[in-house]
Amino acid sequence: MSMLSPEEIKRYSRHIVLRGVGGDGQQKLKSARVLVVGAGGLGSPAIAYLAAAGVGTLGVVDHDTVSLSNLQRQIIHRSDAIGTSKAESAAGFVAGLNDTVAFVSHVERVGTDNAAGLVAGYDYVLDGTDNFGTRAIVAAAAQAAGVPLVSGAVSMFDGQVTVFMPGGRTFRDLYPDTPDEADLPACEVVGVLGAVTGVIGTLMAMEAIKLITGIGEPLVGRLLLYDGRAARFTELGY
Repeated sequence: MSMLSPEEIKRYSRHIVLRGVGGDGQQKLKSARVLVVGAGGLGSPAIAYLAAAGVGTLGVVDHDTVSLSNLQRQIIHRSDAIGTSKAESAAGFVAGLNDTVAFVSHVERVGTDNAAGLVAGYDYVLDGTDNFGTRAIVAAAAQAAGVPLVSGAVSMFDGQVTVFMPGGRTFRDLYPDTPDEADLPACEVVGVLGAVTGVIGTLMAMEAIKLITGIGEPLVGRLLLYDGRAARFTELGY
């Protein structure tokens, strides 16, 4: 396990004095390799908090470029990044926040032909994509690789997050039937409140940190629903 440098000990001092995390937990974070699929509304806060927490290797997959309409919720991107790769923009953000993190940029679209290769070599995967088909592909790849998956989704004022563990309940247990695309309108059509993506993306980072350090009880077999208008969380088993 990688030892912490004096600078890292100072940087992560609030983790190191935190009972349940400590130096051992911080070393686990430093040794972890985490892949975030999607550098958008959910990926942005997840990337920010994982980088700040000291995840040793952070990979980001995104084929898209930054647009003006992204900036309402995709907080790691800046106005001067419009038109550039989201993955490369994320790399710049992470470098500015924590240069001890090794960043791996994957500028490509996730599909059945490359999902397994993308997941290979990572210990944990976070999926923040907004397309059901892509989410199913990522889940299948993580399941086949035996890699824990933190999955999140948002729509308008609401969001949800869960964790799939190897050998446990799967994406298909939660979604046995593929929904009709008409029942899953994109945020370009129905909109999404930017702060909702922050809530869910941050919860995704929290679940990943719990998995890495071994603290707490991950959302395994549990779907956490967030109603932003009522400020209410509801938990469902599956």
